Amino acid sequence: MAGRGTDIKLSPEVKAAGGLAIIGTERHESRRVDRQLRGRAGRQGDPGSSVFYVSLEDKLMRLFASERIASVMDKLGFKEGEMIEHPMISKSIERAQKKVEENNFGIRKRLLEYDDVMNKQRTVIYEKRRHALMGERIGMDIANIIWDRVSTIIERNDYQGCKEEFLHLFAMDVPFTEEQFHNEKPDQLAENAFQAALANFNRKTEHIREVAWPVIKRVYEEQGQMYERIIVPITDGRRVYNIACNLQEAYDTECKSVVKEFEKQMMLHIIDESWKENLRELDELRHSVQNASYEQKDPLLIFKLESAKVWDNMINEMNNRTMAVLNRGSIPEMQQEVREAAPEQHTDRRQYTENKQNLQEEQMVDRRQQAAAQRDTRAPQPRTPFVKDPQPGRNDPCPCGSGKKFKNCHGRGLPL
Repeated sequence: MAGRGTDIKLSPEVKAAGGLAIIGTERHESRRVDRQLRGRAGRQGDPGSSVFYVSLEDKLMRLFASERIASVMDKLGFKEGEMIEHPMISKSIERAQKKVEENNFGIRKRLLEYDDVMNKQRTVIYEKRRHALMGERIGMDIANIIWDRVSTIIERNDYQGCKEEFLHLFAMDVPFTEEQFHNEKPDQLAENAFQAALANFNRKTEHIREVAWPVIKRVYEEQGQMYERIIVPITDGRRVYNIACNLQEAYDTECKSVVKEFEKQMMLHIIDESWKENLRELDELRHSVQNASYEQKDPLLIFKLESAKVWDNMINEMNNRTMAVLNRGSIPEMQQEVREAAPEQHTDRRQYTENKQNLQEEQMVDRRQQAAAQRDTRAPQPRTPFVKDPQPGRNDPCPCGSGKKFKNCHGRGLPL
């Protein structure tokens, strides 16, 4: 394919010699590639020629037409290395190329059918992400999530399960009694619970705005000319999320934009994480369903059924995470607590130091008393020092009075 996309200029000498000659060392699996190579010659009326050399040991011929053509060549008496230009060879090569192209087409078609399943999910998730990114209808999306979670909880749980789910997702008590749960219609029960959950969510977001507004106001009025964007920390009890927002916009809207930015960034984060996990599961599912062909089942049909289950699980998990984070979001009030607790901490530290010193003094007194009790108070008795007699020499008389030399008496066997 060398020279593709390049206008090859031929000099008069080259044109006189016959133009550009294309020599192919093999036939490709696709006829399109061979035609593109031939198209390098004879461009814009210039002279040219092309020729391809094919061996029966080439991959294309070996897989599709090698044995049959080889037997024909043997019957016709062709020798090895002899040039063959029979139309039967060309037609056999084209038939082999056609089989390869049909096989590749089937692979691409199958791949597209698998991708269509993912593309439908991709369209929905990108629409959700676009709404969260633009922030125009984020309030409606959150209300839809609340309604979906409330109706699902009431539909799939008993009263005790509803209490646990409402506490886990909405951080609130269940808004109906057990008697109402058993007696009222599910639609009416879901509507009343939805209104209560929505009102609870609005109260929590309003609390975030009320806590953030005095700080934003003070920063803007005192240092507004220094900062354009600020970071507002919001926590859900597990993690602290740093929400970046425009200082001017936050001041003009009395921190309503801070709440909206928090909702937007949390939804974007959860959507992105859930979609990445969903893509990973779909990729694993696509490889695993191929074994279904051994059971005489269509892998594509199984992939469609299982991918629908994976999608439903992702949506449920994504909505659960969204509600759990948004309903527990709050601004940590750390500075005021630290200032109020500082004197108490100093007093406690000083009291702890004094107690520690007193305890050390008491321990020292106890050790002294124990040492005094163990000390011996009796008067010391006089002791006579022991003086060792000098040892006689080897040739001196033995001290025993035998008259013999010491080496021959009691000094016998002693080292020299």
